[in-house]
Amino acid sequence: MDRSTTARADATLADPQPGAPLLEGMPRQRSGSAAAPLPAGAVLAPAGAPEPGAMPEPGTVPAAGRGAASGSGVLALALRHLRVLRPWRLFPSPAGTPFTFGYAAVLTVTSVIAEHADPSVVHALHQGSSTDVAHLVRHPVLVLIASALWIAGGITSPYAVGFLLVLTALERRIGGLRAAGVFLLGHVVATLATEVPVGLSVLAGDLPDTSLHRLDYGISFGVAASVGALAGLLTPWLRWPLLVGFGTMLVGDLLAFTDPMTDWGHLMSLALGVSTWPLVRRRQAARGASGGRPGRAAASRPAGSGMPSRCS
Repeated sequence: MDRSTTARADATLADPQPGAPLLEGMPRQRSGSAAAPLPAGAVLAPAGAPEPGAMPEPGTVPAAGRGAASGSGVLALALRHLRVLRPWRLFPSPAGTPFTFGYAAVLTVTSVIAEHADPSVVHALHQGSSTDVAHLVRHPVLVLIASALWIAGGITSPYAVGFLLVLTALERRIGGLRAAGVFLLGHVVATLATEVPVGLSVLAGDLPDTSLHRLDYGISFGVAASVGALAGLLTPWLRWPLLVGFGTMLVGDLLAFTDPMTDWGHLMSLALGVSTWPLVRRRQAARGASGGRPGRAAASRPAGSGMPSRCS
């Protein structure tokens, strides 16, 4: 065969034209781009799969990890909302609300004693702590303090739950000393306002002498005053439902005439708490100014501006 003919034939085999026929079912490869033989045990990757060692494009998540990524995203969102709502702040803590936390611990101990001690012992303790007229005349300060160490109805009563929620919220806004002052204001003033008329009625002969020893103890007057004070620190859409709901409950107890003197004391305590609005609002504004605003103002002030720092 002619040497030029052989060269043309080799060139034809090496560089087929488009549309060339298949050889044993496989398309011919161009000269110089023939696929290297696969090593033993190699597995062909499916079409569209990334090359081994290749980095994924930014913002993409592998299909295998999309479920885990979506689950972690939901968990992160839930934790973010939990941090914003902070439901644990509804309850007292030793660092955040020391007055409410310590007082609640004392009330828990006395409630356990009242629940498990001998009934005759419990009655004697309640009688000795009662703010009746006879005790108020002899030991006014002692019985006013002792009567606030017991919860009428036990630790599961509505006033016990109200004590935890209301005193915690009030102390976080105005501080422990002022929250204690509001509580004592309602407890002391309402107690005197309900017991002094009893003593006068006994002197006038309108009530028997046994009324001088009627059993009177508990934290309800202090809680009612704290509810009234806290309402003044809330937004209107929380303030008025709280006042209307709590006031309706007190009026309902008064109309039932189960203990009209005590029920009048509850309404009086609520009114005393409302009367403290100017004081507690001023204190809340002062705590807000000293707690966060100066720091934010200093952080937003450019360095070297020469502006004097503001202190509260």
